[in-house]
Amino acid sequence: MRYIPHNEADIQIMLKKIGVQQVDELFDQIPQALRFKGELDLPPPMHERELMGHLTGLARETAAEQLVSFAGAGAYAHHVPPAVDQILLRSEFYTAYTPYQPEVSQGTVQAIFEFQTLISRLLGLPVANASMYDCATATAEAALMARRVTKRDRVLISSGLHPDYQQVLQNYLSGLDQGEQTVETIPLVPETGATDLAALESRLGGDVAAVVAGHPNFFGIVEPFDQIAEMAREQGVLAISVTAEPFAFGVLASPGALGADIAVAEGQPLGTSLSFGGPGLGLFACRDERRLIRQMPGRLAGQTVDVTGKTGYVLTLSTREQHIRREKATSNICTNQGLCALAVTVNLCLLGKHGFGKVAAACLAGAEFLKRGIARIPGLALVHQGPTFNEFAVRTEHQSAAELIEKMTEFGFLAGVDISRFGGDTEDVFLVAVTECHTAKMLETYLEALEKV
Repeated sequence: MRYIPHNEADIQIMLKKIGVQQVDELFDQIPQALRFKGELDLPPPMHERELMGHLTGLARETAAEQLVSFAGAGAYAHHVPPAVDQILLRSEFYTAYTPYQPEVSQGTVQAIFEFQTLISRLLGLPVANASMYDCATATAEAALMARRVTKRDRVLISSGLHPDYQQVLQNYLSGLDQGEQTVETIPLVPETGATDLAALESRLGGDVAAVVAGHPNFFGIVEPFDQIAEMAREQGVLAISVTAEPFAFGVLASPGALGADIAVAEGQPLGTSLSFGGPGLGLFACRDERRLIRQMPGRLAGQTVDVTGKTGYVLTLSTREQHIRREKATSNICTNQGLCALAVTVNLCLLGKHGFGKVAAACLAGAEFLKRGIARIPGLALVHQGPTFNEFAVRTEHQSAAELIEKMTEFGFLAGVDISRFGGDTEDVFLVAVTECHTAKMLETYLEALEKV
């Protein structure tokens, strides 16, 4: 059964009320050349059983179902125990919407509070918000926040930042700068793959709001973020760390420990499936300073007591435009990623501190094993010599990365991610990512297949 909110009589009453004859008149301001005319190219409807069978068939055709995947580049396949989904499917969680009335949404607000506590510990910063849409938009929101706090316009971003995050950040800021170029890119040191600190130092100045760098960066390199943060602090510039793979913090120092003022990360690896690239989950935390907290996007949940002394949960800060005057709002983000944030909360609690560390150690060990093996294969070479966590770049000498990846599918592997798909001019480099899901046998067979290819 289709849901049709208005019948024809209802529509005519509404059109008459606003003074137009037909629905098309509502779109008069849109040029005719931009309007779609004709029927959508959609297949005929199916009943539920047919549709489920069709979707199952499509799923079986995907590379993720058929191949052992070493793809990463911002999305990572970690094991998520079935208990996570079972808890999410509880009706009080699965059907809950954003807590407009926290006093009657105590379970939801408590879950947000627990999530914030975990993310604060993970990122090493005392204040974490209720989550953002994904890491790309969280990165852009962090840059906007830095501009508001410092009242400066220029933002320096490392070339090692994920290309998609760079593009989203540029898009967010371009609407504010009226054509001025206020986002500047800092190059990498070719040998190490880390941000060029000398180039960064030459660009820093009193008009810079923030320095944005990956930790680790897009190429998997562990950046010298403590040095980046120290250089920024000397100029009154905010240091923003960006992490696509937060399991790295199981073996690396947290952004807060390295001096980050604001830290953002992608939460997808911590508890949700890949699902063709979404949904993501943006993690966002900052130092405990009033000037920073007041400019945070989104909302904060807090713990308090009621008049009888019983524990209760409240929205401590809501700075979006639905809650306060639009000109005072820090962001137009509508809500937090409630269900995804809950999945991360449950999974992190199930893992615990020691389990989290074991996953990170397994990722690191597997990646190091592959790096050593790939370095010995003729025709392949590691692009950078800097330290990595679970991802690294490989250069092919006799064929393009796309050709190698295609040939590896014949051996049952999705070999990695061709970085030329992100708009670069390098066609011979691909990224390889390792997680705890890769067994020793998988790693050995992968190396054997690479030698044959």
